[in-house]
Amino acid sequence: MSFTELLFLLEKASVMEYIAFFFVFNLSLIAVELLLDVCTAKKRRWGDTGANIAIFIMNQLLDKTVVGGIGVIGLLPISLLTPLEIPHTIWSWVLAFFVADFTYYWMHRLEHEHRILWASHSVHHSSEDYNLTIAMRLSIVEGLFEWMFLIPMVLIGFSPFQAIVSLILVAQFQTWIHTERIKKLGWLDEVFNTPSVHRVHHGSNDKYLDKNYGGVLIIWDKLFGTFQREEEKVVYGLTKNIKSNNPITINFIEYKNIWKDVKRCRNWKDRFRVVFGDLQWRPSYFKEEKE
Repeated sequence: MSFTELLFLLEKASVMEYIAFFFVFNLSLIAVELLLDVCTAKKRRWGDTGANIAIFIMNQLLDKTVVGGIGVIGLLPISLLTPLEIPHTIWSWVLAFFVADFTYYWMHRLEHEHRILWASHSVHHSSEDYNLTIAMRLSIVEGLFEWMFLIPMVLIGFSPFQAIVSLILVAQFQTWIHTERIKKLGWLDEVFNTPSVHRVHHGSNDKYLDKNYGGVLIIWDKLFGTFQREEEKVVYGLTKNIKSNNPITINFIEYKNIWKDVKRCRNWKDRFRVVFGDLQWRPSYFKEEKE
């Protein structure tokens, strides 16, 4: 697939009409919930909501620049490295969707397990509210690297177009689950990522930390031991909240924290681990310095 062909598909393919529909539908859901919250006087941090909308606008503007196309630029050369090619059919689209959902699970999990990835993903978790505008609260720099997780899909024969679009569909599905207005849904909570399932994922309660990574299907979490049902009241936000509604602070505060720790490290091995290791690890001498 050439660059020209890929751009043509991204602009003209019929599946893009469905993506546009889902985008508008999701915006409509957000608007309806906002109206309901106003009419029912539901408690909401309006400064937080404003920050979510501002971050969304920033992302939309960046999507119109090279940032939005960096995945296209990165995946095309990868597609030339493999002799495998899966044709675009209805069944290959179904398969691509499930493979993208599986890919999303691991991308999402790794973003929780490695500090440099968490620096961007923590943006989405940093609100102490839980409403549909949280779906808008996504890092403005994630697009620079998340496309890399699609490399395995491309190497096994899916076109960059099919891989990118399938991951977008997985992401679009998740807007409606960011709400407290929909309670538990019975057996659906055992199979799909639902509001109840995803509330757990956004919880800072000890039992809820690092659970329910699935995008559409929650069976991946059951298979890999990260599933947790909603059992106690969810406390939203980070284990240490940032207390800011500034979109720039929200997007870059964890990078700032990493840099502070890097400067405190005494050797390159510790610097590497502070940046790329798990979220909790710090050199033992950090504690000694405080004492």
